[in-house]
Amino acid sequence: MSENRIRLLLADDHAVLRSGLRLLLSEQPDMEVVGEAADGEEAINKARELKPDVLLLDITMPGVGGLEALERIKKEDPDIKVVVLTMHDDESYMERIMTSGGSGYVLKKAADTELLQAIRAVQQGGVYLHPAMTRALVSQLQRKAVAQEKQSHLESKLSEREREVLKLIAQGYTNKEIADMIFLSVKTVETHKAHIMDKLELRSRAELVRYALDNGLLKA
Repeated sequence: MSENRIRLLLADDHAVLRSGLRLLLSEQPDMEVVGEAADGEEAINKARELKPDVLLLDITMPGVGGLEALERIKKEDPDIKVVVLTMHDDESYMERIMTSGGSGYVLKKAADTELLQAIRAVQQGGVYLHPAMTRALVSQLQRKAVAQEKQSHLESKLSEREREVLKLIAQGYTNKEIADMIFLSVKTVETHKAHIMDKLELRSRAELVRYALDNGLLKA
């Protein structure tokens, strides 16, 4: 029977919580707790040693944090499914977890009712998110899509020369240096800069640099 059980590794720095989780999970006929870890480094080592099917991981732990542990574990063994147990009900936090390789996101306050469902879902190749967080993530993705569409529309207004000037500004060159490099007058460079800021709806040189970084204009 044990061959068909979901092999679980518990990683949390609170021994009482681990004990409660072990009790809950051990009562399930299709689950087996094969190990425990009290911090991120131990979680990495135990995951390497025990090769669990699913790792239940607290993100806030001493030493190596849970997020770093998640990334290192998934890099070493992508087949290990990771369900994050956390007190943080923030969508940006959840997004970071999921993009780092997490398969599940369960709030500790709801762990007793949702954890079993999450474990079974991720073991079958699915993803599990706390319902309220799912709505928040969808909302965030919608906002990002709108922002990206607007950004793409604004950027399409730039001429090739304005793109060139924007890139040089972001690389830290002064208006005088840019003028010398592309054989323009300083006044013309300043005019291009003003047009760029107007078209992209930016207000400062710092925002121009941030825009260039966010949109890959500084990549080789």
